[in-house]
Amino acid sequence: MAYRIIDSCVNCWACEPLCPSDAIRPADPPAVAHFTIDARACTECEGDHADPQCASICPVEGAILDAAGEAVNPPGSLTGIPPERLAQAMAEIRAR
Repeated sequence: MAYRIIDSCVNCWACEPLCPSDAIRPADPPAVAHFTIDARACTECEGDHADPQCASICPVEGAILDAAGEAVNPPGSLTGIPPERLAQAMAEIRAR
């Protein structure tokens, strides 16, 4: 039971102060260039919040994975546009 931050993380610092279990660690450039989550400390916000705070604030869709490797903040979670409709939405925006 722990989330994982992958290399698409842009080190924006948005998630770190929100973590109720202090499981999020800043990048350690010699070892890894993005934030990490201490699996022993991560509670997935159970008992503290209805939604995982790191995923709710993360500006990069798909940067945080659950234990099964599924994105906690999947494509479309920021924009509200389902991935299958993204190309059409972008074409509509460009046409304006």
